[in-house]
Amino acid sequence: MAKRSARFQVSSRLAHLLSQEYSSSEKALKELVDNAWDADADFVRISLPEPLADTPIEIVDDGTGMTEAEVRRHYLTIAADRRIARGERTAGKARRVKGRKGVGKFAGLMAASEMRLETWARGVKSSFDLRLVDLAGVEDIEKLPIEIASEQCSQERHGTRIVLSGLHAGFAIPDPRKFRQILLQEYGRESGIVICVNDKPLGVDDVDGSYQDASFQVDGVGDVRVRFSIAENKSVSRAPGIVLKVDGKTIGKPSFFGLDERHDFPQKLLKKLYGEIDADGLHEHVTTGWDSIIENSELLAKLIDAVQPTLISAFETRYRRDIQLAQARLKRTVHERLAELPEYRREYAQRAIEKVLDRFYGDAPEKVEPYIFVLLEAIENADYGTVLRHLAEAERSDVVAVAEALADFGLADLAHLVEQAKARHAFLDKLEALAHDPKTLEVQMHKAIEKNLWLLGAQYSLFSSNKTLTRQSEDYLDKKFTGQRSKDRPDLLLNENLDGAALLIEFKRPKHPLNFDDYQQATGYRHDLNKVMNKPIDVLVMGGKRSPDFPQKDLEPNVRVLSYLDVIATARRQIEWQLKISFC
Repeated sequence: MAKRSARFQVSSRLAHLLSQEYSSSEKALKELVDNAWDADADFVRISLPEPLADTPIEIVDDGTGMTEAEVRRHYLTIAADRRIARGERTAGKARRVKGRKGVGKFAGLMAASEMRLETWARGVKSSFDLRLVDLAGVEDIEKLPIEIASEQCSQERHGTRIVLSGLHAGFAIPDPRKFRQILLQEYGRESGIVICVNDKPLGVDDVDGSYQDASFQVDGVGDVRVRFSIAENKSVSRAPGIVLKVDGKTIGKPSFFGLDERHDFPQKLLKKLYGEIDADGLHEHVTTGWDSIIENSELLAKLIDAVQPTLISAFETRYRRDIQLAQARLKRTVHERLAELPEYRREYAQRAIEKVLDRFYGDAPEKVEPYIFVLLEAIENADYGTVLRHLAEAERSDVVAVAEALADFGLADLAHLVEQAKARHAFLDKLEALAHDPKTLEVQMHKAIEKNLWLLGAQYSLFSSNKTLTRQSEDYLDKKFTGQRSKDRPDLLLNENLDGAALLIEFKRPKHPLNFDDYQQATGYRHDLNKVMNKPIDVLVMGGKRSPDFPQKDLEPNVRVLSYLDVIATARRQIEWQLKISFC
């Protein structure tokens, strides 16, 4: 065995790169798997020690390996981007190179104090040892001597073996489960490489979530096996969905087997789905290039129909309670309007709202609420009610009548949404013209907005008239603001939302720049009203642009300031969003 000394060759980027730490030992070990990928390996085996065991970490691959000259020229060159010298793709399999920083080869030293590398290529085995204590003992890493041992080996043998020993006592041993999760993100959909962690190949059942393995018969397809997991948290892979395998080969890209086309399925949950289906019976329906199933395959349609209920059932088991809780919170905000509907309308309104909430599960309430209120307004419309009555009167046994009624329901739903959107756009055009006109008075803006609170967002359209509250406040205001002060009374809108909070809106003419006096005036009204009203009061000041002396911080709680043009622009965007969602 021949031993020759070598030294590190350090790129100018080293100081910057070595200052960046890996957030976990599992992520550091993934860098070594990336190196195996870049070496065109078909197989990578990682052995992690059991807790409290004194065994090393071992990473073995069957990649191209390195000669002694390549170890010196490439491996011992630190912090050099390999893509610059050898291109973006690997030489053998044309894989996109993952190793970029040039320090990942030593990532294992985050978890261990010693590293041994053995590599085989073209009839030569080369090896060397590296210890952290040696690195700490030299001021210049370029002066650290490395003894590379070389000996003859079989011409057929190729690959690399890295052994990490002397695991750091202060670090937790890499967790196999967590390590598999990290590898799934990068390699879960790669068909050209098999990665084993502690002798178990990376697979669908490694997802941190609920796993199902089911087999059944599909007419014309034969035996079908579906294995899938629903991730507990975020997406487990950069390519979520289910891949179809025929004769062990992956056909095309992952898909969601029709779940992405269902209007009643929460689209955000799709990213949590990860699995594969074996359906060898589709062999005759695969395209020549094995990149997809032939268009309009009846067998594929049968497979989708057979698999979809299993997927939906699994999602309902895992997420139905979460969805129901989200629905319950939003339903509380609309129960008064639902209660005012006739019984036959109420039933269908509830079903329609549930479909909206199902589809937008996970979205913020302020994004979903406007869509629900548009839906409620459409249902409350008399013409729309006629369609609902048609639906309610259809005999349950009359399938044709029910089907026709459902079709009418959908058409009416979209038709009224479009009709309302056009009307609201026209209203906003007129309101914007008023806002730009220097002659417009605050009372004119007041009247236009008072009956169209949808302009201000769903949270304000919830406000409804409370006659007792209004009478109490009016009685107080009549006494408080008398004589010369009668012209200075607040601008009304003392209504109540479902949480019992009152709203006070102070309007100013569009030409008027909002200033500190306006702020004090509006909050002063609230102070006056708090003396007779035992409930919270929100304050909204509306007018032109803010002047420089309008307070920007240390505002009283629950005080908002809006310009008319900002309100109009936001309302337009909300209408466009509703239309886009409806027709997507």
